[in-house]
Amino acid sequence: MKYDYLIVGSGLFGATFANLAKKDGKKVLVIEKRNHIGGNIYTENIEGINVHKYGAHIFHTDYKDVWDYVNSFVEFNRYTNSPMARIGDEIYNMPFNMNTFSKIWNDVFTPTDALRHINEEKKEMAGKEPQNLEEQAISLVGRTIYEKLIKGYTEKQWNRDCKDLPAFIIKRLPVRLIYDNNYFNDKYQGIPIGGYTKLVEKMLDGIELKLNTNFFDDVEKYKKIATKIVYTGPLDEYFNYCLGKLEWRSLKFDTKVLNETNYQGNAVVNYTGHEVEYTRVIEHKHFEFDMESPKTVITFEYPCDYEDGMEKYYTLNDSKNEELALKYKKLEENEKNVIFGGRLAEYKYYDMDDVIKSAMTCYNTELD
Repeated sequence: MKYDYLIVGSGLFGATFANLAKKDGKKVLVIEKRNHIGGNIYTENIEGINVHKYGAHIFHTDYKDVWDYVNSFVEFNRYTNSPMARIGDEIYNMPFNMNTFSKIWNDVFTPTDALRHINEEKKEMAGKEPQNLEEQAISLVGRTIYEKLIKGYTEKQWNRDCKDLPAFIIKRLPVRLIYDNNYFNDKYQGIPIGGYTKLVEKMLDGIELKLNTNFFDDVEKYKKIATKIVYTGPLDEYFNYCLGKLEWRSLKFDTKVLNETNYQGNAVVNYTGHEVEYTRVIEHKHFEFDMESPKTVITFEYPCDYEDGMEKYYTLNDSKNEELALKYKKLEENEKNVIFGGRLAEYKYYDMDDVIKSAMTCYNTELD
């Protein structure tokens, strides 16, 4: 059988493109090297709780068409992302808002009070151009917030001192002068009732799918069975690393089932100090307001350097890797029947809604 599209990867980009093509009557085959669909948004049911196997994922968007699209498959709950930040024996609300400031400074009651402290501390960088992440952060929010809520978390995330990280990593930091712990400003926000796997299952309904199938095990065969390939795997791997390997940061997870109903009282708690190695603890049942399960599932998240065989999570946005990615993207011009899309294939950090929007735009471009 000759397919119109071979989709390599069943994450959000591949699933969206496959779904749109199927609706238009195209013959589609999706192949996935893992033993499950959904890429990194895959959720696994453990003890009746939908566990985010590859880290916390909260869907949020300002795109009404994207929100309507995902809600056409499953119903989303009203989850609002309100993470907490813990350093030592202190705990603060995120993002930086009046609840945070009033806890940090005992004389803060109004926005004017908060700004007085922040602006006074920002004077440290007056007249200076930030040369690194530390200086950039201090120029935006002052030293107190930087040292309590940014420094340790960032250094653990990237395994580098903040003085050695480029300033552009944090071009801005949200300072909200209201008592509101909602992390995102987007109009629409929530999590699929029943988990993300259910969403992707519905998107791929009626589409031929092969799991445990690696495109690179027989590239020539797969190139012949479809008119076009939609490739969502690593960009450098497609070209057999001919220009060198793009660098990534990865994550390790330690997931535990506990015989208690409520471990930390919130879905996500960030650990911003160096007293622990992990950056956050996720308690999955709180994503779906589940207080009925007699047990709870928690995950400790540890950033780490990427090694072969690990999952690729975060691009390294330095000049070296950006230049290499551009060189690989130049090679794409010779691949006339291949569409490169998604986080891995574009070497780009994507929010979930942007992945779907990109796949929609890409498919519409195909039609045109």
